[in-house]
Amino acid sequence: MPNLVQELNSLDFSVYIGGPLQAAVQAQHAASMSQVSFIQEVGFDNNQLRYVDFEFEKSVPNADSTDFETKEVKIKVPFLTMLTIPALRIEELTIDFNAKLTSTETASVSSEFAASAELGINYKIVNFKASASYKRNSTRGTTVEKTYNLGVKVTAVNDEIPAGLDRILTMLEDSIASVEPASA
Repeated sequence: MPNLVQELNSLDFSVYIGGPLQAAVQAQHAASMSQVSFIQEVGFDNNQLRYVDFEFEKSVPNADSTDFETKEVKIKVPFLTMLTIPALRIEELTIDFNAKLTSTETASVSSEFAASAELGINYKIVNFKASASYKRNSTRGTTVEKTYNLGVKVTAVNDEIPAGLDRILTMLEDSIASVEPASA
C-alpha cells in the first residue's frame, strides 16, 4: 500500500504556489518598465519634450471699442499631458491548488473446475476414460490515482499614476503656452 502522506509531501509547492507568485511579480515589473518606456518613446524626441501645436481663431475684445476681433492663436501643449499613461497594477492574485490522491487495493480470486468422462462398451470390453482439471487464479493489485489541479486568477486594474509623475504632468500642464503671432 503506498504512503499517501509521503506522496503528498513529495510535491514541490514552491513550483505550484511560488511559480504563479513569481510570474505576478515579473508581470508587475514589466508593467512598470513599460510605463517608463512609454514616457520615453512617446513624450520625448531627442531628449526634448515633445509638444503638439494647435492653431485656432479666437474672438477677443477690441481694445479701442466694445467690438470683438478675431485673432489667430497658437498654443503648444506637451504631448504627455494629452495621453493616458499606462499604469497597470496587479490588484489580486488567487492561487487554488488541489491535490487528490486515491489509493485502491484490489484482490481477485477465481476458480475453475472441469470434469469429463467417457464410457464405451465394445464386445465385452469396457473402456472408461475420465479427466478432471482444476484451475485457480489469484491477483492482487494496488491502484493509485493522482489528480492535481492548479487554478490561477489574476485581477489587474489601471492604477493611478504615481504621485511624482502626477506632479510632473501638472507642471507640464502649467507650461502650456499661448503663442500669438507678431503683429505686422
